[in-house]
Amino acid sequence: MKIYKFFIALIVGMSVLFSCDADRLDLSNPNEMDPATYFTTEPQVQAAVNAIYSNLQTTGLYSRVMFFGYDNMAYENSGNSQLESDKRQYLDYSFDPSHGAIGAYWESCYRGINKANFVINNESVINLIPVTIMPDVRKKKFLGEARFLRAFYYFLLVTRFGDVPLETEIPTPESEGKDRSPASAIWALIKADLEYAKVNCLSEADEQNGRATSGAAYALLGKTHLFLEEYDDALTNFSAIYDNEYDLGTFAANFLEETEHNVESIFEIEYDVALGQGDKWNSDRTGSGLNEVTFRGQEYGFNDWFNVYPSDNLLDEFEAGDPRYAASFYSNGDAFAGGTAAIPSGRRAGWRKYQNYYKQANENQASGINFRVIRYADVLLMMAEAEALRPGGVLADAIDLMNEVRGRSMPAALYPTAEYPITNIDEFMVALEHERKVELAGEQIRINDLVRWGRLNEFITTDIWPSLSANDRAANLWEPGKELWPIPQAEIDANSSLENEDQNEAYR
Repeated sequence: MKIYKFFIALIVGMSVLFSCDADRLDLSNPNEMDPATYFTTEPQVQAAVNAIYSNLQTTGLYSRVMFFGYDNMAYENSGNSQLESDKRQYLDYSFDPSHGAIGAYWESCYRGINKANFVINNESVINLIPVTIMPDVRKKKFLGEARFLRAFYYFLLVTRFGDVPLETEIPTPESEGKDRSPASAIWALIKADLEYAKVNCLSEADEQNGRATSGAAYALLGKTHLFLEEYDDALTNFSAIYDNEYDLGTFAANFLEETEHNVESIFEIEYDVALGQGDKWNSDRTGSGLNEVTFRGQEYGFNDWFNVYPSDNLLDEFEAGDPRYAASFYSNGDAFAGGTAAIPSGRRAGWRKYQNYYKQANENQASGINFRVIRYADVLLMMAEAEALRPGGVLADAIDLMNEVRGRSMPAALYPTAEYPITNIDEFMVALEHERKVELAGEQIRINDLVRWGRLNEFITTDIWPSLSANDRAANLWEPGKELWPIPQAEIDANSSLENEDQNEAYR
């Protein structure tokens, strides 16, 4: 595999997720190191775990291209004329195995997995550190973080590619490439890692901001069971954090820099302009260097590159009087730090979520706003779904859970409503899809919702195609099977265990 050939280039200047300089990692190829001499102190263990987080900050993931892939494929965005072709390909489903950003996503995940494996496979060495130097609870919590992150990287892979190579060992230069493992095996590893993480990671109250917690592990494990239609197990894990450490706060606070890690936040991808951005263009896969900023604001901002804008399909989903519309989008005439918003002609709105325009007129290619990857509102809505769909589920209880989220924004219009009656499961799912679409807009969630519900083909062919121009309709290459991305051609070429016939069927 290509990931073996470039395994873990961890160098001085590694991206730092936390404010302490001691968290920086100076580590050469672990294959050339003796873990018995490296893992001798807590700062060394912490530095190796910090390195796993850094791959989330690559341009292949949250720093630049991932949000295009997820938001465009779900048609939460429409593209302006200047949108680069590789980002437009997500809108018209014309991406193929040579797509560079998909390759960067793949390799960013596997590099993160390899870094996690370096820690996990040295658990016995870490456990030899005297408790006077590193207490057992600290050893377990760092190992829990490594397992959470490995599970999260595999979650990103299995939901986008299906069957993928399963690597749990530390590769060596002599390692052979691996064939694709069935998605069921990937999901099994994800569940096992999260079972470990949920009992060994620290709680939200006891952990440093930005690190994986027991609550994050319970939430991701519940989400995993939900994707697998294991509804009772999903509900069990969601219930462990329900009405406990988390709560619903102010909706808009979830997308501002000053209110990061608020009561609603369960897991965030960290960014901090003050920590450095010198390598923001250069680290698309390794996670090395100073890339502590994301391009999300610059790319989506109506007063900056404005490469995409909220689609009519998304805007039309909001009910009249829903305050989440104004909290999610800028409309013509809205006040912002640069004066009065002037949305270009023909565009109804620009993104407000994750934009810095509340405090500055331009994004300047460097946003320090964290991505809220898992937040409590999402958990409540997933709980509602699990309750409604589980054997013997109580529909009234599911509606109550959904109304906890809706009640924050529309307390006088709780479900059921005239527009969204709920007398059976089918009507409940229509209301749930609506609620998730408006609550979680632009948060890289809807594409996976549409795929796991089996709704993507119907959505594109029924809701989207009729609204496309003749040229856009002709360019759109959607077909069932393209909900999965192609295995990068570079991976197939470099991996002796993969052939072109191993490619996802829609791309052969």
